[in-house]
Amino acid sequence: MKIYVASSWRNARQPQVVDMLTRAGHEAYDFRNPPGATGFAWHEVGLATDRQTLGGHDTVPTLDFLDAMDHPRAHAAFGSDFAAMHWADACVLVTPCGRSAHLELGWAVGAGKRTAVLLDHHVTPELMYGMVDHLTVSEPELLAWLADIEAFGG
Repeated sequence: MKIYVASSWRNARQPQVVDMLTRAGHEAYDFRNPPGATGFAWHEVGLATDRQTLGGHDTVPTLDFLDAMDHPRAHAAFGSDFAAMHWADACVLVTPCGRSAHLELGWAVGAGKRTAVLLDHHVTPELMYGMVDHLTVSEPELLAWLADIEAFGG
């Protein structure tokens, strides 16, 4: 199965999940190491690294962000991730993560992809997780769910 792994650069568990899925025979898209490229970082498009924090989130001046979004490197990175979202049969969100990963999961739900959330042992409650196909804290349970989808169509 082709799986888009949505998570955060700050999530230390993300590489382990990509490795686990690959070892189980799946093709897993790794946004940190996309095929033929390197993972995207905002400093590559000129956003200052001395960010202010607002409500627990890093912030930058809005006009700087808009300029960065128009940078060819940002377009290429978005294109790579979005193409992988289309390519994938399923999307697995690995918590904790932020807005981008949740947008990716929401897109996958709307696109009719199979979706799962691999929850950390402490989570921020989220009612809209009710729209995903599977919620778990267990990596073996996630693998079993994916195997069932492949074997029985889900």
